[in-house]
Amino acid sequence: MKTNSRGAGTKTSVFGSPGRINHDATLFYTSKLYEGLPKEEKSKYIENTITLEFLDRIFCKTSEKMEELPDNSIHLMVTSPPYNVGKEYDKNFTLEEYLQFLKRVWKEVYRVVVPGGRVCINIANLGRKPYIPLHTFIVRDMLELGFLMRGEIIWNKASSSSPSTAWGSWLSAANPTLRDVHEYILVFSKDKFGKDNFDKRKNTISKEEFLEFTKSVWTFPAESARKIGHPAPFPVELPYRFIQLYTFEGDNVLDPFIGSGQTAIAVIKTGRHYIGYDIDKEYVKLAEKRIKEYLLQKSQFSITL
Repeated sequence: MKTNSRGAGTKTSVFGSPGRINHDATLFYTSKLYEGLPKEEKSKYIENTITLEFLDRIFCKTSEKMEELPDNSIHLMVTSPPYNVGKEYDKNFTLEEYLQFLKRVWKEVYRVVVPGGRVCINIANLGRKPYIPLHTFIVRDMLELGFLMRGEIIWNKASSSSPSTAWGSWLSAANPTLRDVHEYILVFSKDKFGKDNFDKRKNTISKEEFLEFTKSVWTFPAESARKIGHPAPFPVELPYRFIQLYTFEGDNVLDPFIGSGQTAIAVIKTGRHYIGYDIDKEYVKLAEKRIKEYLLQKSQFSITL
């Protein structure tokens, strides 16, 4: 490892280096390991404005075509897609049909996200006979579309009140079953990893949040489906973390499978703008109802202060 005095940085050695601040990893990223993977583009930053009538709205339609949104207009997409496992809002797709459906949405997401914009997908793998590693298929499709992968987060749900009890063969090696207490969150960027045009934009993340949210394992409980009124809601905490970590105040956040409106509530909480899509009119009504209730609660809290 080569080093310079007085904290001038480190360079990658044969076995890597523990130094991460001002670390020059050019040797690593130009190695054959990275051949064939999407690379950053030196494209000009473009950011188009969304018409005001389409901001802070939920559209009852498929997100396979988001005509309301111009190219390069979204700063962050965060979502959890339907899992195609027979819930009332799912379609009975084959695995390949399901992945092709998602890929059409991801392609449209690529169109609307700004260069350097971030895309965060919460996904749970399915089944045991055999196990279906959905996250690996989604990573493959995202790379094929040209997204740059930033990493993945393990959402540890072990603190939830009702963990799985499907042990398979109890206390026997005959066929014990692994019990999932985690989900994956896959994180990507469009065209480049960093953001341009940020000099006059305001960060809202605290030091404590930054230190916690940049970890690759997040621990917080799942949301109660009975409490929310939706069969598979993710907690507001999940989109909140990504909004704080990856956007500036006033940015536009998209959820193409908005469900019960959790992302919209996190967006309002952080002073951004939301755009959501869902094909189920009853869930659109539920999301809009929950948003109104949150805004009322927020205004009443402000008055009491």
